[in-house]
Amino acid sequence: MTLVKYIYKRFIPVFFGAVTFFSLVLVLVDLLMNLWKYIQNQVPVSQVFILMLYYVPKTVWYAIPLGILFACSFTLSNLYANNELTAIFASGVSLFRFTLPLLVFSFIMSFALFFFEDKVVVNTYAKKTELQNQMLKEEKSLNNDKIVVLAEGGDIIYKADLYDDAQKRLYNVYFVFRDEHQVLQAVIHAESAKWDDGQKVWKLQKAVQYTNVNGSVEIRDVAPVFTNRLIEPAETFRNNTVSVEEVTVKVAKEYIGHLMRTGLPYNEALSLYYKRFAFPFVVFIVVFLSIGLSGKTSKNVMLTSLAFSISAAVLFYVTQMVTMLFDKFGYIRRLRVLVPCYFITVISVVLLRYART
Repeated sequence: MTLVKYIYKRFIPVFFGAVTFFSLVLVLVDLLMNLWKYIQNQVPVSQVFILMLYYVPKTVWYAIPLGILFACSFTLSNLYANNELTAIFASGVSLFRFTLPLLVFSFIMSFALFFFEDKVVVNTYAKKTELQNQMLKEEKSLNNDKIVVLAEGGDIIYKADLYDDAQKRLYNVYFVFRDEHQVLQAVIHAESAKWDDGQKVWKLQKAVQYTNVNGSVEIRDVAPVFTNRLIEPAETFRNNTVSVEEVTVKVAKEYIGHLMRTGLPYNEALSLYYKRFAFPFVVFIVVFLSIGLSGKTSKNVMLTSLAFSISAAVLFYVTQMVTMLFDKFGYIRRLRVLVPCYFITVISVVLLRYART
């Protein structure tokens, strides 16, 4: 118990100090990247300060893995440099047993980080993004063009040149109807279609129906048996791309379900969704890495630990970026965002194998 208290006493202050430092750096980087835009749009200093406050939880979320890596590496390297670990090892305490409290702390922190993001980070970051877009006059239009949407599991296909959200109207729209065997039944073309909020159905203007009759096409009056099925909500056709990283897990899951149901590309969104679960456990993995990195040098402990931490972070994020791109274009399946975790874990095991004990 004395050793547990001792390592926490050495580790905790460094951890909070590192998280504060890295978080502050990220806030300042964001401020400097947007400073000229704030000046151009004459944004008040008080509003900029509010934006920075909204951004703080996001920076803390990013800084915790890097901070725990630095704190663990610095603490253990400092103990090595002062020959304190030599005395601990000589008393029969192994490296794993001595660092077990750090592993327990990081495991608990992994779960805490997941809930912290889902309950706090996504809300504050969404407010920050919305307020920033308002101040910089970068509000997004919900109008959409070149739209293709699948409904009823692909039995109905909506294709339109333009969707006007203010009028809730589709222009130059085609409706393709297929049976359960994916055989073409009919195609309806309309000059426009307006969403009826009362009846929850699309009302067609200047519509023509082309019906498949034994392999030949016949022009007929628009049949209610088809038009009554046009109940896909107007919101589906909006330019409402959702960033999976900026919404709760529940909303992200519903959005991905919407993409799958309407036949839109979903690989990238699904990868980001899995990343939401994988990223927090990086906190646990990097502790193994820091334990292996510690003791490699006894000189300039702080600078060395900082260099190791930044190098490991760059390696992880570059690997993650590459695997996310591969997944987006369909080159990787199932492994997805876990590849960087596997990669860092293998490096950690190798370093632990040759760690001083």
